[in-house]
Amino acid sequence: MEICHPHNLNQKPDQAKPYGIRVSLPRGDTFCNLLGTNWERFHWFSRPEERDQRLSDMASEHLYSRQGDRPRLIFESVDIPKESDSN
Repeated sequence: MEICHPHNLNQKPDQAKPYGIRVSLPRGDTFCNLLGTNWERFHWFSRPEERDQRLSDMASEHLYSRQGDRPRLIFESVDIPKESDSN
């Protein structure tokens, strides 16, 4: 099945976008019953500044959240090591 929108990719894109955000659920979260205990999603960016700005936005309180709602998603920044770093 083709993916409708390129931002819905599940794997690392072919382009050089080594700076990512890993989104996952905390252990025991009830959404694990729907999505599975190993669910995670990655978002990839070309520059660390772009990633950090999006990370800050994703982790902040949503504009339309009810007062007191707190997202239970875990957001982590990740970097793909350069090939020269693995030698």
